[in-house]
Amino acid sequence: MGFSEKSEWIWLNEPQQNDSYAEFVTEFNYTGTPLFIRISVDSNYTLCINGAFVNSGQYPDFPYYKVYDEFEITDYCKNGTNNISATVWYYGDANMSYYPGNAAVRFEIFDGSGEIISCSAEGMPCRKLITYENGRRKNITSQLGFGYAYDFTKISGLPEFSPSRRVDQKLPLYKRPVKKLTVGTSVPSTLVKSEENTLIFDLGREEVGYLTFKILSEKAQTVNISYGEHLADGRVRRIIGSRDFSFDFTLKKGVNEYVNYFRRLGLRYLEITFSAPLTVEYLSVLPTVYPLSKVQRRFKSELHQRIYDTSVRTLELCMHDHYEDCPWREQALYAMDGRNQILCGYYAFNEFTFPRSTLYLMSKDDRADGLLSICTPTQLDLTIPSFSLHYFTEIYEYSVYSKDLTLAKEILPKLKSVLNVFLSRMKNGLVPRFPDKCHWNFYEWSENLSGTLGKESGSAITDGVLNLLLSIALSNMQKTCELIGEKADYTPYIEELNKKINEIFFDVESGLYCDDTTKTTKSELVNSLAILSGAADGERAEKISAVLASENALTRVTLSMACFKYDALLKVDKEKYRDYVIKNIENRYLPQLDAGATSFWETDLGEADFGNAGSLCHGWSAMPVYYLSTLLGT
Repeated sequence: MGFSEKSEWIWLNEPQQNDSYAEFVTEFNYTGTPLFIRISVDSNYTLCINGAFVNSGQYPDFPYYKVYDEFEITDYCKNGTNNISATVWYYGDANMSYYPGNAAVRFEIFDGSGEIISCSAEGMPCRKLITYENGRRKNITSQLGFGYAYDFTKISGLPEFSPSRRVDQKLPLYKRPVKKLTVGTSVPSTLVKSEENTLIFDLGREEVGYLTFKILSEKAQTVNISYGEHLADGRVRRIIGSRDFSFDFTLKKGVNEYVNYFRRLGLRYLEITFSAPLTVEYLSVLPTVYPLSKVQRRFKSELHQRIYDTSVRTLELCMHDHYEDCPWREQALYAMDGRNQILCGYYAFNEFTFPRSTLYLMSKDDRADGLLSICTPTQLDLTIPSFSLHYFTEIYEYSVYSKDLTLAKEILPKLKSVLNVFLSRMKNGLVPRFPDKCHWNFYEWSENLSGTLGKESGSAITDGVLNLLLSIALSNMQKTCELIGEKADYTPYIEELNKKINEIFFDVESGLYCDDTTKTTKSELVNSLAILSGAADGERAEKISAVLASENALTRVTLSMACFKYDALLKVDKEKYRDYVIKNIENRYLPQLDAGATSFWETDLGEADFGNAGSLCHGWSAMPVYYLSTLLGT
């Protein structure tokens, strides 16, 4: 149905301020009939009725693709007059997971017949929430955006409510395409370290949820609560470069109880530092889970079962509004990461609404150069060109697994426009590196393939991976068009491109493909993609696969790209390389389990990678779900 003309976008009657908090309140009458609410905000909300938490969490969107939530509120209502409060946190500053619009909230309460019982309108009482530090604008990370600071001593001094103003905007509104998250009860935490002025709590395993605590303080004081996935330094690693994984709280004397329903945390450990005596009754998170059913798979090998179950949990921890790369450091949607996660999700959950919405959201991205942005949604001028090519793979795979062809049909113009960016840049039959600062020529986290972020690279060098991925994207585009009955023939492009790839990147002496036109390095990734693209076939592919399955001097694939090596080997000879793939998975994942992993890491190095910022829960590392399911036949 969508919003009626009765409701309005509203905000505080004062200039818009980035990183600010506002509360909007009104009353409505409940007579016993079911009631519902639809609500949309920029940027995030927490909704309460009669003082009880009801729901939270604005879907990540764009001003030109604005999403609203709609859910029942009957269970929170009492006969007669009810009070409703919508607390809104406006970010304002763009980051890698947020595309800014105007600070605003809009909501309607309605009954089963659609009659509007109450709605947001100019003049509705509102106030700035000074318990939060407004205008702080301190990032946790560039991907997550802002942290927060909260002051319990200001609760008694909150300003009086005053009339709101109307925000003059007309936004195209769409109903949330996925379910709301389930919020659980507090995870039990154990005090594992107590030093002077420092307490550290262990949740027992990797979790994702909303920070909650109850603390008794002997006096008013400021404390810092930090969170992390490990205790590699004996403490929670709060500061890593420009990142700050912590929040500041000013406690009042006495009891301080708190839940933050705005910001999900990915963590295992919580640390609190303080200056005056206090007692922590509890410090933990309320777990947030996307509701779905898991496919039950049983394996003969205990190790295979452990790897599979941990992979599924990794997936679950990385899916909330959409698939996200990692819950601790980023919570961002990347096209390449999404491909791995979505493919595994088909086998783990046999569910298609969630991946469809993830893929559709990416299609709404609208960069000036026609590529997909580095993440979705974002307004930042940064892209990884190769990730746009992985998008064609996941659209084709979605169409095959779900048998839903409506998505591909709807976003076909987007697919064509993205593909045209690459085809229009071809020089001498190949696509050179993208030259500008906004183009990160990244392929994977390994030597010579990770590119340089934020620097011009020029177009003098042409990369093998980019052109091989383009060949694969063309093939997947061709197959997608065939599925949806679209007349298109990309075969000539594929044949000419593969011919040029063989001419430029193949080294006759070694029988292998080089990473780029400098011909100084060779990698498992580029040679795997040569097989998958069809550039290498027959005897040549067999020889390359023999090298890939042996101890070789090629740059090794990382966890994110191991799937391409496995797929290449299985394409050449599934029976021959099946056991190798399974054994390789065992060898790469057992060390993580032996190290106590409860979810799988971003890379083999774990937390020590990326200047001690390695994620210990990363969605792309859940790929054993796919291979154990398909190769072991359960």
